[in-house]
Amino acid sequence: MTNPLDVPASAAAERLAPRVDLLTAAVLLVFALAIVAIALGMPTFRERQGEIYVAPGLVPGLYGVVLALLSATLALRALRRARLGLGRTAPPEPSGTALPLAIVAVLGLIYCFGLIGRMPFWLASAIFVAAFIVVFELPAMPPARRWRGFATAAIQGVATGAAVTLVFERLFLVRLP
Repeated sequence: MTNPLDVPASAAAERLAPRVDLLTAAVLLVFALAIVAIALGMPTFRERQGEIYVAPGLVPGLYGVVLALLSATLALRALRRARLGLGRTAPPEPSGTALPLAIVAVLGLIYCFGLIGRMPFWLASAIFVAAFIVVFELPAMPPARRWRGFATAAIQGVATGAAVTLVFERLFLVRLP
């Protein structure tokens, strides 16, 4: 079994300098600790006279803890790479990731401001998930399989919308818009 902190030599030669990962880890760690601090300041389940699962800070607090652990892992990996002298020192060449990132941002904004509140939550989520799959998965498919891809995207969207709605409304007892 390999150590998750190990970076193959061929991949390490193509990566950025370790200081970039270390800086990213530091920023993410500060963000994660802020999330945990805010979550701890939210009302507790005792104050709400309910189960621990209905505490409003539970899920954000867990996300903050996971983000803190992942940023610490990234920092350890960057320090190890720096100690071994791995990583590129020249600036990276453009990778063309701006367009997919912009598409993700637009889809998220449409979901937040265009769909949620204008239709049932499960349907808004189903449309968002299906659109995400169609935009990012279908272009890579052979044309003969795209109809199957549309059907799969629709099924996954509806299943995700229903699952998220059921989990939040039944398990966490959160009313969704």
